[in-house]
Amino acid sequence: MEERFTGNFTQQEPISEAGIAAVGDILRSGRLHRYNLAGGERGAVAALEEEYAAWQGARHCLAVTSGGQGMQIALRAAGVRPGDPVLTNAFTLAPVPGAIAAIGARPVLVEVDDTLCIDLDDLRRKWEICKAPCLLLSHMRGHLCDMDKLVALASTLGLTVIEDCAHTMGAEWNGVKSGNFGHAACFSTQTYKHMNSGEGGLVTSDDAGFMARAIILSGSYMNHATHGTRPDDPDFADARLDMPNCSARMDMMRAALLRTQLPDLPRNIDRWARRFEAAAAPLAANPAVSLPAMRPEMRRVGSSIQFRVPSLDAGGCDALVQGCAARGVVLKWFGRDVPEGFTSAHPSWRYVDRQDLPQTDRILATLFDMRLPLTFSVEDCDLIGRIIAQEVAKLTPAQGASL
Repeated sequence: MEERFTGNFTQQEPISEAGIAAVGDILRSGRLHRYNLAGGERGAVAALEEEYAAWQGARHCLAVTSGGQGMQIALRAAGVRPGDPVLTNAFTLAPVPGAIAAIGARPVLVEVDDTLCIDLDDLRRKWEICKAPCLLLSHMRGHLCDMDKLVALASTLGLTVIEDCAHTMGAEWNGVKSGNFGHAACFSTQTYKHMNSGEGGLVTSDDAGFMARAIILSGSYMNHATHGTRPDDPDFADARLDMPNCSARMDMMRAALLRTQLPDLPRNIDRWARRFEAAAAPLAANPAVSLPAMRPEMRRVGSSIQFRVPSLDAGGCDALVQGCAARGVVLKWFGRDVPEGFTSAHPSWRYVDRQDLPQTDRILATLFDMRLPLTFSVEDCDLIGRIIAQEVAKLTPAQGASL
């Protein structure tokens, strides 16, 4: 009888008693808005900004309503204007090109390579054509490109880099945290990310002028003096009059939740690593499966796993999804003609000019994605990996005969 998995791929760990108590205190106070403060009170949102900035190693942090809003604010604060071209990875999730389009800028998509990272040669080619002022670099699904080469190339081209770190909170390149390479970084605290406040986001930067503009853009109503990691008053002199109010403030309840989760983040990164390794091992043993190469300089946060089965056609890919589903394993496939869930690909983004990306299309055609929530045990992840490898072997008998 075939093994079957019975877990739930969308079930997150419960909020801790400390988190529940912290939110209860906020509710009992009635002061839910970040600027609804008693005299001399710091407030949970400002406290979160201070604590996350210290954890990240950044001078400034701004808490906002979502990672997507964080990207829009960061692009505006970096000086991107309507009509400007903005470079970004062709393989990413829709909120990334969506943030560019939402401020009236023009997404220019860059090919990705077999490691699922931005292709630096194509980045140079695309910049030479469009002369974009900014790169919104998506560390999609936790994969970091060669950040040393990326930073050097951006410096040569005069590119302002904003890092989308929705999937790399706590990841590192040569010991440096993701988000500390560009001009600014954007993080998500949506339920499926590395800290869970339902929705939410954080923007970090060392640049005082940038952060002053971002704070005003978030909707500070001249309450910027209450921000814990705010720049000095002179940095706000023009920003407070020039920047529109985009009403993207984080509330006290979400900040209170996140403050209780931040101390556990390093331990959870280690827990994800063990689950990722358990799921990856059976897949790596199947010669029909291609796992993205892991650069030795990179320490990723393994909250999801991606793999390709290059020998499968579209029918075979769909059969793999269905075969795994019948055994309780939920795979997402980026090669569908019509997107399902979060797996939209660039041809379905009609708000983006159609672009020719043959390398990315080849990769996405056989690319599968799967979450690894911390509610799964290491043994669960090993079972999941075995089930996927067995279903691949059914569809690729010559390559998977050893299984």
